[in-house]
Amino acid sequence: MRRHGRHNLALLACVLVAAASASASAAAAVAPAVAVDFVRRSCRSTRYPRVCESTLVPRAAAVGRSPRLLARAALAVGADRARNCSAYIRGAAGGVAMKDCADMARDAAERLRQSAAEMERMGRAGTPRFAWCLSNVQTWASAALTDASTCLDSLAQARGGGGKQDGRDDAVRRRVVAVEQATSNALALVNRLDPATH
Repeated sequence: MRRHGRHNLALLACVLVAAASASASAAAAVAPAVAVDFVRRSCRSTRYPRVCESTLVPRAAAVGRSPRLLARAALAVGADRARNCSAYIRGAAGGVAMKDCADMARDAAERLRQSAAEMERMGRAGTPRFAWCLSNVQTWASAALTDASTCLDSLAQARGGGGKQDGRDDAVRRRVVAVEQATSNALALVNRLDPATH
């Protein structure tokens, strides 16, 4: 009888935990229109709001109204663009500037991927761990932005040096600009996070 009582208590505890989890999930659910509005309003604080909206509105359902999830999504977008950019440049024949650019885009992709992963480990806001992780993300995302800017400078110098240019060079530049814009937006959204409240 005593064993049955313990079994029933354990079962009741499991049911209560499941019910609490379901309630928390329901409370955390955000209407799609509200999530989209949150993303659009947040994008206004970035340097490239149209790019921000076009890349992050499709992720609004997963972001909800969480500044932290929005910043993480923006970092993931930047990482994807940088990885694709590096692969594109490596697939095109080019001089030293192109090779350097491919390396910088690859480094930017890794830093942004690392930043997105670090946000998963942040823990609760207001803790030393959160502040430490946020500082890491800011440092790595800033370095990724520098990579993209340096790549653009390198391409501009190669063009100014009278080297032969073609449509491929313009295509590379467009991709690097896309990386720079996505990274700038991600960093802006990361910088909006308050270590005490998110």
